[in-house]
Amino acid sequence: MRVEAVPFAQLGPARVYDVCRLRQQVFVVEQECPYPDLDGRDPEPGTRHVLVTDDDDRLVGYARVLDDSAVWRIGRVVLDPSVRGRGLADPLMGTALEVCPDRDVVLDAQSPLTGWYASLGFEVDGDEFLEDGIPHVPMRRRSGSGES
Repeated sequence: MRVEAVPFAQLGPARVYDVCRLRQQVFVVEQECPYPDLDGRDPEPGTRHVLVTDDDDRLVGYARVLDDSAVWRIGRVVLDPSVRGRGLADPLMGTALEVCPDRDVVLDAQSPLTGWYASLGFEVDGDEFLEDGIPHVPMRRRSGSGES
């Protein structure tokens, strides 16, 4: 497995297709949440795309890191169903956190995953809310907390 973080311009058309397909497969189809995934933020200059690829260069994990000026925002954290439970989420998030220097990092965690995000240094930072019918909790990792 390989994990890397790259700007949009370095993805190339085939990898952009892979990213869109994986996000659609999990968030739209599996979780039954039709939403505007292509929100215009992927190509922003400060955005980093964290990619997990297997030995055959197949995209099996992804996360998006957005530069929101005052904070970094991690989202679209996803693993292909075929690789879940193999410990790939930790290196995926570890790489995402490595590209988030000197500022707090925020994310909206699906509620069942708050314990896992807490193990990465995140703390609940607000009330639970529904997004596309799925309970989420805002979380924050303070700058300088934990190890990236």
